[in-house]
Order: sequence, then C-alpha cells, then structure tokens
Amino acid sequence: MSALRILVPVKRVIDYAVKPRVNKAGTAVETNGVKHSMNPFDELSIEEAVRLRERKSQPVEDILAFSAGPAKSQDILRTAMAMGADRALHIVEEKTELEPLSVAKLLQKVAEQEKSNLIILGKQSIDDDANQTGQMLAGLLNWPQATSASKVEVENDICTVTREVDGGVETLKAPLPMIITTDLRLNEPRYASLPNIMKAKKKPLEKKTMGEFGVSSEKRVKTMKVEEPAARQGGGKVEDVDGMIAKLKELGAI
Repeated sequence: MSALRILVPVKRVIDYAVKPRVNKAGTAVETNGVKHSMNPFDELSIEEAVRLRERKSQPVEDILAFSAGPAKSQDILRTAMAMGADRALHIVEEKTELEPLSVAKLLQKVAEQEKSNLIILGKQSIDDDANQTGQMLAGLLNWPQATSASKVEVENDICTVTREVDGGVETLKAPLPMIITTDLRLNEPRYASLPNIMKAKKKPLEKKTMGEFGVSSEKRVKTMKVEEPAARQGGGKVEDVDGMIAKLKELGAI
C-alpha cells in the first residue's frame, strides 16, 4: 500500500459574498478594491485531503497546495496550510488570467515532478465557472478521474468515489493515481485556528514561474465584451387557473 502524495490546486477568486461588477471598459469583471478569498470548491479539496490523513485508512505522506496567479495568491496558500496542507507551491503570474488548459499543463508538470498519486481539485472556480481543468488534467496525465465527488474513500490503493447524478448516486472505483473533483456535498471545511495560522507562516512556500515548467500563458480565448444581465421584469397576478392559461397563451408560452 503506497503512501498518498496529494496535490491540491487552489485559486484566489472574488469572495462568494461579493456581487461582481463589470468594469467601466466593459471588458471584464472589476477586481480592484474587491475582497478576494479561496475558491469555495477548493476549500472542500483541502479539507478532504486533510480528512484522508485523519482517517488513516491509507497513509498520507504529503499534502501540497498549489496556486498559479498574482503575488496576493500567497494569502490563500497560507490559508490552505493553516487548514492542514504541509507546504505550498506558487506559480507567480501577474499579467495574464490563466485559462484552464494552461493550468492543467502546469499541474501535469507539477504532478510529475512531485510524484503525486492523488490530485483533488474543485470541480470549478466561481469566477469563470469553466469546470474544465480537472478533466483536461486527467487527459494530459492519462489518469482515471471522478468528477463532482460527494464522498471519497481510499484504501489499499483503490479510490472509491460517490457522486450525485440526475437519477440518484453513482459509485466509481479506480486504482491510484487518480484525479478527483469536489462538489459542495463532500464536506464542511474547517476554520483555520489562530495557532494553525501562526504555524502556517513557518511552513515552506516555494515560488516559481511558468517558464521554469515550460508552459506558456498565451490566451486562446478572447473576451469581446462583458455585460450585466438584463434586469428581470416584474411578474403579474392572475385571478384563477383560466387566467393563468390565458396569460401564458398571450405570451406564447403554450
């Protein structure tokens, strides 16, 4: 039974409680002066990696938190270490908002270099909602994958993942190495305690560049324009079912 070397990617995004605003140029969402935090799905991933260690069904040798982005991404890496990650790797990229394929290529290189045998990542980030990185990474590494996990068990080098599907639940089994993407029902992330926050400041945080991994940050998708969604129109009241049917016919809904 091999020890787990878990790689957990995390992303700095606009805090989930903040309402995004389009910038004045209409080219992107405004990020200046806006509160940022760790992507909620990535909090689940860190928590699940730490819980795997606590369950002791299979030994966990290392939990590495990874992020690619501006210098301020160090904040969420420190948070990840305060939650239980052993160390962190930061790929510093200030100028370009990385696309899923670039991140997947970076993760491929990191996983090979770190000899990771389990990668747990959020199914999507709440800024672009792409839901692509995990699947692309599985293709690049040619590893089995289980997406939108609501329960994860690892024992004797076999991962058992339960995921919710339209018709109920689905259980998947696959040998290590494996990629798992997390869904909201998986767990409840812990709060980082003050002692652990202080300890996290002493944990190793390594900084590297994309060039050191031979991965380009070139964008393949160009955003032409970003607009606020149209304001919802107010509803109307009807007296009875016949009135509702008449209104729906008037609107061409039936």
